[in-house]
Amino acid sequence: MAFPDRLQLPLSFDPARLARDLDALSATPWTAHYVQQNYEGDWSVIPLRCAAGETHPIRMIYSDPTATAFVDTPFLEPCPYFRDVIAAFACEVRAVRLMRLGAGSVIKAHTDVDLDIESGAARIHVPVITHPEVDFRLNGARVEMKAGEAWYLRLSDPHAVANRGPGDRVHLVLDLVADDWLLGLFGRERIGREA
Repeated sequence: MAFPDRLQLPLSFDPARLARDLDALSATPWTAHYVQQNYEGDWSVIPLRCAAGETHPIRMIYSDPTATAFVDTPFLEPCPYFRDVIAAFACEVRAVRLMRLGAGSVIKAHTDVDLDIESGAARIHVPVITHPEVDFRLNGARVEMKAGEAWYLRLSDPHAVANRGPGDRVHLVLDLVADDWLLGLFGRERIGREA
């Protein structure tokens, strides 16, 4: 049996506390996403964990698959609840970013190579600010994510997002190593094991 392309994980977080930590970063500059051909409008990032030694804003928002060590950035310091959310994932946490899609903005259909649990890497989305007019499509089917939920999405498959609402959509996005703990959330003991 294959892994699903999406799964709401059995973890949930307090939307009010998530929003409060986001507010603590209101004076922090957002960095425009560097893959400009993949979007129209405002798609921008604040790095909360990045590859060790990175200081340039573009390098800090890049989730480098070849990096061997990741560290908290200074932006995480005023955000105690974001730290609690990260700590709730009892596996190796690599890059963590806040990703904002402005009102009226679109992320075009694309794939992210090797961003799937089968390859040993899992990207988890925790919506911080969202609304019903956010249309997230994975393999052509809509994924409706509410603030405070935690979702695995197999982003090596085609996906796209349109923010048709009146305000920003902000997700806390965690890149994790798919170890036994994480696989346990899928009801699986290890990668490749048949259910």
